[in-house]
Amino acid sequence: MKSLLFLFVGVVHFLSLGSEKATYGGKVSQKSFQEIKEEIASYGDVAKAIINLAVYGKAQNRSYERLALLVDTVGPRLSGSKNLEKAIQIMYKNLREDGLENVHLEPVKIPHWERGEESAVMLEPRTHKMAILGLGSSIGTPPEGITAEALVVTSFDELQRRAPEARGKIVVYNQPYINYSSTVLYRVQGAVQAAKVGAVASLIRSVASFSIYSPHTGIQEYQDGVPKIPTACITVEDAEMMSRMASHGTRIIIQLKMGAKNYPDADSFNTVAEITGSKYPEQVVLVSGHLDSWDVGQGAMDDGGGAFISWEALSLIRDLGLRPKRTLRLVLWTAEEQGGLGALQYYQLHKANISNYSLVMESDSGTFFPSGLQFTGSDKARAIMEEIMRLLQPLNITQVFPHGEGTDINFWIQAGVPGASLLDDLYKYFFFHHSHGDTMTVMDPKQMNVATAVWAVVSYVVADMEEMLPRS
Repeated sequence: MKSLLFLFVGVVHFLSLGSEKATYGGKVSQKSFQEIKEEIASYGDVAKAIINLAVYGKAQNRSYERLALLVDTVGPRLSGSKNLEKAIQIMYKNLREDGLENVHLEPVKIPHWERGEESAVMLEPRTHKMAILGLGSSIGTPPEGITAEALVVTSFDELQRRAPEARGKIVVYNQPYINYSSTVLYRVQGAVQAAKVGAVASLIRSVASFSIYSPHTGIQEYQDGVPKIPTACITVEDAEMMSRMASHGTRIIIQLKMGAKNYPDADSFNTVAEITGSKYPEQVVLVSGHLDSWDVGQGAMDDGGGAFISWEALSLIRDLGLRPKRTLRLVLWTAEEQGGLGALQYYQLHKANISNYSLVMESDSGTFFPSGLQFTGSDKARAIMEEIMRLLQPLNITQVFPHGEGTDINFWIQAGVPGASLLDDLYKYFFFHHSHGDTMTVMDPKQMNVATAVWAVVSYVVADMEEMLPRS
């Protein structure tokens, strides 16, 4: 009975799609859904050509090789660092030499934070040097460090219940990993919540799905009116060890030293390149990834892979001599890791043209073998995307999942523009996320080839269809 109900609902949904006219960019669609389906099906040969070039042809492994050259040469690319600005200038040169159009840099202001020297040593009940990584925007400790007893908790609720015990102590969070979106709240808010109950510092169990004694850094946020205290992430192993010790009533003393400093905002750039549209050049399909990273590892996975498959998508389309009807715009964001600050300034600069954006795409969850595409938009736009994904049947990647998103494109999605992101193995992604392990060793050229093919087919077809994607 349940399957019959789903079939009935599906038929009604299909009929409604076929009988109504959608709106896009403030205009009413002139095509029925059946006509749109037939238009998309006509791209079958183009999709196969893109797939063959990316996965089997002369362009195979190109995105991997390009990425390796950059990250091996430049290394990690922290917001405000010389490495990031060197990478931006290299990419500006690369995109021009690749024959892309309207290559330019759009200036923005971004945070400049440096971690400096840092250490954490458990002094009691035994001496144990812990692996740590200071969290982005954290203040440092005094030169002599902070030496205090630890209060180990597993949740914010437990911290509140034990608030009278927290004053003058270093709060250690040993929160379980549930999923990234819920568990990351401890990294972002841990220092503020600890400071509210009088703690002098906080150490947060790394937000990771797996650990081989690896600390994982990331941004944290202070709150106006709440004292700023130093904060860092520790390994899963050390957090669990201290939790076991505390459960037995063992007194734990930690000495924390952090040389972290915040500096005035730095000058940086979003990097932009295009294939200008042949018929509707003012209309845009945006493909993107972020060029900045944290200051550990190489920033190969997060988000070198996403940035480079986005570049490769335009390269493939150019190599095949294709020019879509509307403009394909590549943006390599700066300062995504600090909360999408480069992207926010791009949005503020370009939002007057929001009605001309058909789709915004960001790859920032790894470029392992894709499961499909995540999408946020109207029901009619989703139905169109499902038809487009059928073109990727040769790769057996045809699914459209909910919740297309990305730190850098969410500004547009929240304003009503359809958004898409690549979905792959997020569990594996968080093995390496924001850690020393984010290197080219994580990357697989064959998986990047497939991710690139998906990215290129979707972006090209949406950019070349006669009508923009419909909005609600």
